[in-house]
Amino acid sequence: MRYLQVLLFFFLCQNNFAQYITIDESLTPQQLVENVLINNGCASISNVTATGANFATGEKSLGYFNRGSSNFVFQDGIILSTGKVSSAPGPTPPLADSGSGMVWVGDNDLNTILNINSINASVLEFDFVPLGNTISFQYIFASEEYEANTDYPCRFSDAFAFLLKPIGAPNYQNLAIIPNTNIPVKVTTVHPLITANNGCPAQNAQYFDQFNGIQYPTVYGGQTVVLTAQSAVIPGTPYHIKLVIADERDARYDSAIFLKGGSFNLGVDFGDNRTFTNANPVCFNEPVVLDATLPNVVSYQWYFNNVAIPGEINPTLTINPPYTALQNGIYSVDQFYNINCIPRSNITLEFAEPLPIGITEFTECDAVEPQDGIHAFNLTNLIPSIYPTLPTGYQVGFFNATTSTTQLPLNYTNTTPYQQIIYARVLNTQGCYQDIPVTLNVNTFDEFVEDETVYFCNGNTIELDAGSGFISYSWNTVPVQNTQTITVTVGDEYIVTLENATNCFKDKTFNVIESDIASINDIEIVDLSNNNSATVIATGDGDYEYSIDGINFQESKIFENLSFGEYIAYVRDKNGCGIVSREFYIIDYLKFFTPNGDSYNDTWNISNLEKKGLENSKIYIFDRYGKLLKQISPDGFGWDGTFNGKELPSQDFWFILELSNGETVKNHFSLKR
Repeated sequence: MRYLQVLLFFFLCQNNFAQYITIDESLTPQQLVENVLINNGCASISNVTATGANFATGEKSLGYFNRGSSNFVFQDGIILSTGKVSSAPGPTPPLADSGSGMVWVGDNDLNTILNINSINASVLEFDFVPLGNTISFQYIFASEEYEANTDYPCRFSDAFAFLLKPIGAPNYQNLAIIPNTNIPVKVTTVHPLITANNGCPAQNAQYFDQFNGIQYPTVYGGQTVVLTAQSAVIPGTPYHIKLVIADERDARYDSAIFLKGGSFNLGVDFGDNRTFTNANPVCFNEPVVLDATLPNVVSYQWYFNNVAIPGEINPTLTINPPYTALQNGIYSVDQFYNINCIPRSNITLEFAEPLPIGITEFTECDAVEPQDGIHAFNLTNLIPSIYPTLPTGYQVGFFNATTSTTQLPLNYTNTTPYQQIIYARVLNTQGCYQDIPVTLNVNTFDEFVEDETVYFCNGNTIELDAGSGFISYSWNTVPVQNTQTITVTVGDEYIVTLENATNCFKDKTFNVIESDIASINDIEIVDLSNNNSATVIATGDGDYEYSIDGINFQESKIFENLSFGEYIAYVRDKNGCGIVSREFYIIDYLKFFTPNGDSYNDTWNISNLEKKGLENSKIYIFDRYGKLLKQISPDGFGWDGTFNGKELPSQDFWFILELSNGETVKNHFSLKR
């Protein structure tokens, strides 16, 4: 990708180059250390040396930089590179890659401290005698190996170290480490999540600044945030410091260290900053004594947020409780050794405030069945009640014991039914406050409540009774009613919220359905068949059942296997809203007749035609050969089984019924003697 960006370089030439840093290679190593890096009289400097590349063009691998009108983070300082420092100004293309194809050795001390094989080393080293008891300086590490959209940060890094030891001591310590660790700062140890190719997880990403765009003050693809190298020292003791950077494994892709000018501070060490971020603020009842006492200091001046504190000119500054948030800030001291040595030392202090304790017992109701006293608490919602005046930035966690270090989930389900004690702890104050016992109570609604479906007849009213024994009732009516019973006149869903003696709630639903007497619209008849039937067609807002004798009712509206005759269909509302009826008739014929004079089935005819207005229909009787034997009338005597006065023998006979409505029915019956 970097090589593709080179194409853009030609379009940038008309830009004002003052937006990039500038490089000066003319300063001597002595000038770089005394006038740029230290720039004060707080240390006795000697034996300043520098080594680096021997480019044929005479260019160097270390020098002075100045940001000019660019937005580079440091105003000026020293740059040490694994390539030409003249390549350091932006824009980012072309690629800074100038250390290949030459004899340029590495550094043995760097190899030892980092366990690597280095080449192309640039070194600036000197001896000094500190007046104070600490040294520190600021820097950033930049590299072309910070390639966006590649996996280079996972695999490639140049190496550097800031090596310090008392003169004569056998071993160096490395000051170029990730804060609060012994991990050296490198591309591979400081980068965000990398997703390109196989990628790799983020490493100390809080110390990575950014991948740089084209228009950036330096040429490098990315860099760290501003970091501080620091160490305790013994005042008056000679030390040797060695600042070194080199390529590791190969000479490709340049890297650089930018040392902030004037940042080499030889003041006093107050220890770690006391902040909520570091989880070590000054406790609300803890006095603070800042001691800047060092030999040879003539006078002192203390500051708060860079404003002199009137009258505070002693070696120590004492700050006593009670504290407020207005006292959070940077506390500094100037130590006056001489006119040329006035180091300023800082510490950031943030003060924990007294925390009044509010409500520590909470009661909620078991929200789900079964009512077993187990309930999910949203612990986040409890914090404002426990700590009513909790300042912004305080973090609270919950634990199952004062000795536990494992936080409970903020959506916490109690493990002891009905009541459990957990502990609230302010997390980012390192023991300024005691753990607060928090009682979680779970009440239950044990009373049995069952939804109901009820019916009432249209035009009437019905009383809904939610049951006795509850301390409050709330119906979803308009307006809300708060009684055990209510009277309703229309069907709907009525919900009553019940509150029991433990102040828990449960809903009971009444599904109220209006019912009404039926209307019989029709009775569909199928007769003159092998299975005579009647289907009762009824409508209405009720729940109906059916009968043809007024005694035995059924769900089905269909009645089958009916013989000829007169019937009454009954439709009854199951909810007692009334019963209606209608007559109907089944037309049919005897399947056999026995003309033997016993007055029982002595003649054959088709009954009930007149009930349907079909009395003018014609009936013809034939023998099995199709011979017409008799024509009879529906309202007549019928056929007696004779032909021309002679009794016919037992056999089957056929009939044709010509209905007066134009329909024709054909079938047969039997004569038995």
